[in-house]
Amino acid sequence: MLGLFGRDVAIDLGTANTLVFVKRHGIVLSEPSVVAIDTKTDRVVAVGSTAKRMLGRTPENIVAMRPLKDGVIADFEVTEKMLRYFIHKVQPRRRPFRSLVGPRVVVCVPSGVTGVELRAVKEATEAAGARQAFTIEEPLAAAIGAGMPVTEAQGNMIVDIGGGTSEVAVISLGGIVTKSSIRIAGDDIDEAITSYIQKEYKLTIGSQTAEQLKMELGSAFPLEEEESAEIRGRDLVTGLPKTVVITSEEIREAISIPVDAIVTAVRDTLDRTPPELASDVVDQGMVLAGGGALLRHLDERIRRETGIPVHIADEPLMCVAIGSGRYLEEIDSYRGSLPSV
Repeated sequence: MLGLFGRDVAIDLGTANTLVFVKRHGIVLSEPSVVAIDTKTDRVVAVGSTAKRMLGRTPENIVAMRPLKDGVIADFEVTEKMLRYFIHKVQPRRRPFRSLVGPRVVVCVPSGVTGVELRAVKEATEAAGARQAFTIEEPLAAAIGAGMPVTEAQGNMIVDIGGGTSEVAVISLGGIVTKSSIRIAGDDIDEAITSYIQKEYKLTIGSQTAEQLKMELGSAFPLEEEESAEIRGRDLVTGLPKTVVITSEEIREAISIPVDAIVTAVRDTLDRTPPELASDVVDQGMVLAGGGALLRHLDERIRRETGIPVHIADEPLMCVAIGSGRYLEEIDSYRGSLPSV
């Protein structure tokens, strides 16, 4: 009878990357949230890493796109195709007979989604082949994945910085007490780098180059030794390829506005936190998760701004997927103890 049902999965459906957790197997897939479509035939050409390599390099009839923006669905049909691909990819292929009933699927959503956006996620998941679709808020999943005692009567503060949204929440007794959800995150930092280089050097670079600069030179606080790197792009004046050298100081200046917005969201959440829970946060500190937690010295910047200890999760990129997977594995008990899910 078990063969009639597909493997239950939890999906961290991120703006930049999608991670899939399979029940009793852990995280089995991590791919960029990119789909390449042939516009003439409406056929999916590639999904994930293969599609990401096509960004900015496709002929007229093929479009490589990110179907999610700011953590929510921007293109329903393409998101459905991407979900269908990921769900089918993690299902066992060698069985005496195929699964006749789709899996249960848990999908993470930003805490600030609207009812319409939430319905779109569920409908896309069911259309992709799920027999049941559940949602869990990203900061809650991140806190569970980071190993925080979310069901206890104490304040647990999580800062989850993804590709499209930054989520800040204080959690107690399985529910989110105070939260801030801003649609400024990793993608906005990349765009800030692109805009800075275009303005200062009259040079156009691609999104992947900007992301690489963020990882290599980006920081939220001055470095002990500043660094530099060569970048190549197209000169806006001559239209020809051009190479320039950019420093870590310039990148820090370029990303200052989105980084300031994230720090402000943290402070705003603390300002609205009840005194008893704020006291717990002061004692235990807050935890950073998501890809944005890897920005160098961001923890130090937040620590200086708030005066509260800041810890980076052991596996910040995987916290949300791990947390949603744990929710999936104990879905009946969690659904009773986590009223905000």
